[in-house]
Amino acid sequence: MFKREFAVSAAALAVAQAFAVHAHAEDQAMAEVVITGTKLPGTHAAVGGFGDVPLLLTPASVNVLDREKMQELNIRTTTDAAKFDASISDAYNAVGYAEQFSIRGFKLNNANSYRKDGLAISGDTQIPLENKEAIEVLKGLAGLQAGVAAPGGVVNYVTKRPTSTPLRSVTVEASERGTLLGHVDLGGRFADTRFGYRINVAGERLRSYIKGSDGHRNFVSGAFDWQITPDALLQIDGDYQKKAQVTAPGFQLINNATFPNVPADMQLNAQPWSKPVTTETSNIGARLLVQLNQDWSATVSANRHSFKRDDYAAFPYGCGAQDLYPGFCGNGDFDVYDYQSTGERKSPQAAQAMLQGKLATGELRHAVTVGWSWFRNSEKWGDYLYDYAGTSNLYAPVVVKPAVGGTGPVSERRADREQAVFVQDVVGLTDKLKLHAGVRSAQLKRNEAGVAPVDENFLLPNLSLVYAPKANATAYASWAKGLEYGDVAPIGTTNVGHALAPSVSKQVELGVKADIGQDISLAMAVFQIRKGLDYINAASTFVRGGERQHRGLEMRANGQLTRDLKLWFTAMALDTEQSGTGNPAMDGKRVTNVPKFKTSLWAEYALPQIDGLKLNANWQYASRKAFNETNTVFVPGYGVLNLGASYAMKVGDVKTVLRASVRNATNKFYWRDVTPDLGGYLFPGGDRAYKLSAQVDF
Repeated sequence: MFKREFAVSAAALAVAQAFAVHAHAEDQAMAEVVITGTKLPGTHAAVGGFGDVPLLLTPASVNVLDREKMQELNIRTTTDAAKFDASISDAYNAVGYAEQFSIRGFKLNNANSYRKDGLAISGDTQIPLENKEAIEVLKGLAGLQAGVAAPGGVVNYVTKRPTSTPLRSVTVEASERGTLLGHVDLGGRFADTRFGYRINVAGERLRSYIKGSDGHRNFVSGAFDWQITPDALLQIDGDYQKKAQVTAPGFQLINNATFPNVPADMQLNAQPWSKPVTTETSNIGARLLVQLNQDWSATVSANRHSFKRDDYAAFPYGCGAQDLYPGFCGNGDFDVYDYQSTGERKSPQAAQAMLQGKLATGELRHAVTVGWSWFRNSEKWGDYLYDYAGTSNLYAPVVVKPAVGGTGPVSERRADREQAVFVQDVVGLTDKLKLHAGVRSAQLKRNEAGVAPVDENFLLPNLSLVYAPKANATAYASWAKGLEYGDVAPIGTTNVGHALAPSVSKQVELGVKADIGQDISLAMAVFQIRKGLDYINAASTFVRGGERQHRGLEMRANGQLTRDLKLWFTAMALDTEQSGTGNPAMDGKRVTNVPKFKTSLWAEYALPQIDGLKLNANWQYASRKAFNETNTVFVPGYGVLNLGASYAMKVGDVKTVLRASVRNATNKFYWRDVTPDLGGYLFPGGDRAYKLSAQVDF
């Protein structure tokens, strides 16, 4: 209660002060303020290396959605954003729970694959976008750039910073079955123009496409800048979010063999005693940027993230009448378990210091980065309740009684520590050829209840060659190693809740990029990633054995094709294989929940006959996916059509943009997510839904 009242009070005070300062400042001349770290929207990304490097020169596959593009595409969540990148897929992305994804077929790790301004945060709940300037996605190994991360890549959220001129923006939106969103974005400078502010406040009533998966969300954030001197900038930011929503579990196969015939809006967690999953998250971040001289700069940054969750579900699993685990009964019956886990806490803290500069050795020119990073995460939880409550049915739901009991006392169960030093040198071998050579030396420590402690050191090298035959075209070749903590054994295994040892992965990637004029960007990459295979063996123990290999091709094209036509296109072809387990039923088979081909095409046409009116369409396609590790069941592919329109108008000095969209315009049923977790579950995509919004900029 205190946190909520404090957040609301702080937001109200900041909003009032912002408007008061704006009124006062209008009568004063604005002094020149030097802001370091600025970039052109969508053309740069720090996540691809160290510093604000143009995407054209980055020897990696990087995709950026800036604030303008997110507004154009009606993106409100990372799930919305993922639909426009073919390399990203859902990975146990249950409505009302954490948004979870895979990149290049590898599921991201919630503890370290999601970053805020380059520093790790927890991905165990919906990450708010109201205070985000951009979403940057680095695909593939990020050992040098990020240290510990899943081999698929990392998602970095760039925080909105204060604006040099007053910003007053209000957005209201209605969607789904009555979801309502209100968002206020304020920015500008104080009377003393060395100081700037950015305030974002949002409230949302959640009414998902799944009936009964309702809830609410409140969010507030503030970001402040202090231009200490023309060469020194201090940035401070903080945010707080509380979200409560009834989660929607997935479906299992009928007789563990065939797909259930169900509507997309069916809620299996529909018991009278079902409770929302409640999460609270907060961040406090700071960054100091200092320009030491013309060639050298230093950056020190830190962030403290806090996560708390009370998790509840009437969870469907198995068929006791047929002794079938996993799977639902032939007549649609399924066992219902009362699951409770309260007081879960995670508190990742991260810090980084970097020194960057340019120097020459003879005829060779160097761009050098030297840095140190530190990460600490404490995870606390109590023994959860997971008890049989009764039997319900897909076609005739049954009310069952909740189990007796609750969760155990909360204590620290896992603590991770990571400390690293890193160095990168970008050497200009010729005017057209550059060598990127870097290495991170990482020390990992993990203490976990009931498991031998981990204390190991790893070297994570990264080598790349970038060839630029023309100013607007590059080709690159890279080789890298990555590092990740071992996956945690799921419910139903003999070592449930215990994590495997850290693992190293290897990647080779070749790519080409080109900017055609100032409006069109093209990119293509081929890659191979290999890592150890984690799976449940015949003894129901979660183990690592053998290898999984992912070989793929990615393509991207986006930009202004003509004066009236915009295009955003991505595609990925991916071949995956499991090997070396000694189990003929698994070796040589495809990895689960990974389509061989996926694409997303978005086009927007501005009608020349009506100034301000634009029409858009988006087509998403994914080929069939393996449901299980033995590949005995495949989930059909699907194609989804989304339509939209926007109309921009100006009344006096007030700019207004009205947007409307229709998701899944043909009302097609499809299975969007096929997770192997917890015995294997299927999640349907949303049926036809409408969204209306108005954005007013004062």
